[in-house]
Amino acid sequence: MPLIRIEPVRDERSGRYFLEIYNPHDAPAPYVTTEPRYQSAAAAENDVVAILAAAASTARNS
Repeated sequence: MPLIRIEPVRDERSGRYFLEIYNPHDAPAPYVTTEPRYQSAAAAENDVVAILAAAASTARNS
């Protein structure tokens, strides 16, 4: 059962990607939206995985 949904979206003006994070996963509008700073959808997805992994690691070590 997914708890959140993360979608990379291309910003038409800049050509870069941003992330929309939905909580709960089936929410009609994003809970959080990042700035368009990623060169590709894959780069956006990799960054969010790294951020979540770092946060989980920090929480576990506290």
